[in-house]
Amino acid sequence: MAQDVCPLVSAADRARLEAIVGDRNRAQKHVARARIVLASAERVAVAEIARRAGVGRPAVWRWQRRFAEAGVEGLLRDAARGPGKPRLGDPTVHRVVALTCSEPPGEATQWTGRAMAKMVGISLRSVQRIWAAHKLQPHRIRTFKRSTDPEFAAKLEDVVGLYVDPPKHALVLSIDEKSQIQALDRTQPGLPLKPGKCGTVTHDYKRHGTTTLFAALNTLEGTVIGRCMQRHRHQEFLRFLGAIERTVAAGKVIHAIMDNYGSHKHPKVLEWLDRHPRWVFHFTPTSGSWLNAVETFFSALTRRRIRRGSFHSIVDLQAAINRYITAHNDDPQPFTWTKPADQILTKLNHLNASVH
Repeated sequence: MAQDVCPLVSAADRARLEAIVGDRNRAQKHVARARIVLASAERVAVAEIARRAGVGRPAVWRWQRRFAEAGVEGLLRDAARGPGKPRLGDPTVHRVVALTCSEPPGEATQWTGRAMAKMVGISLRSVQRIWAAHKLQPHRIRTFKRSTDPEFAAKLEDVVGLYVDPPKHALVLSIDEKSQIQALDRTQPGLPLKPGKCGTVTHDYKRHGTTTLFAALNTLEGTVIGRCMQRHRHQEFLRFLGAIERTVAAGKVIHAIMDNYGSHKHPKVLEWLDRHPRWVFHFTPTSGSWLNAVETFFSALTRRRIRRGSFHSIVDLQAAINRYITAHNDDPQPFTWTKPADQILTKLNHLNASVH
């Protein structure tokens, strides 16, 4: 255990130490060290000196010993540090970046920090710093799907044109189905959100069946027509079209945007379309569901009402969906499309060229 050192402070040293303490331009670390020595000379207990200085007792002992060995000058300089590890050279950094952007060895699907550190012969922390500096995140991945529709450009311009410049005295509806919505009932009540702790739900649940939501988004007004049905066939789709037909005022042309799902092009549906000439179907490109505006409504419904919900039956689930639609229609927001078709095509062509 370190022993208390009560340094002998001469009159000249005391005057110099007091001058350091009174100098407002002096570094605070020098002032604190001078105070430690002055208090030690007055035989103040080490614990009390440490409390006054806001440091630990080892620090008091260190500066007592330093003054005894080197005087006031020893308090004004820090001990020399040994040389640290040399900075990683640019070739090493470039190698880490190049390897990260290449396929990992063996059958691994992604690079890990430890695998990269072992490969290059540096520390894990060094790999992490390089990745952070170059914004590399090999653990993350984004999904995509390129449309192979030969009429992609024409369909894109058609749909975007309806969003950006809808026909006068006509109704533009974005129609789709959200199928297989599960009525999941959690096995135990979860804990609520608290400061520092997120809300919880049980990892297991009971299934009470599924429902399908047919929805049509009025892009100009933002309102939604929705119907929950048990199945997802052309029969249910026809029933939903009939419900929309009864809702929209007579004489108004209806432009319906939808994807290429089989029930939308079923012969029975095409016969219904022939009998209702005010309806015009506009199909999005294959693998182009991101063009269907009603998908934004489905996304919000999932996040705000379904994903964390607990439903005791299909009826309970359908009631919750209907309440959400009602609340949405009480304060609708028009759907706004901001990107022209030519800019979308330019960007997609650029991405396709970069891949090839």
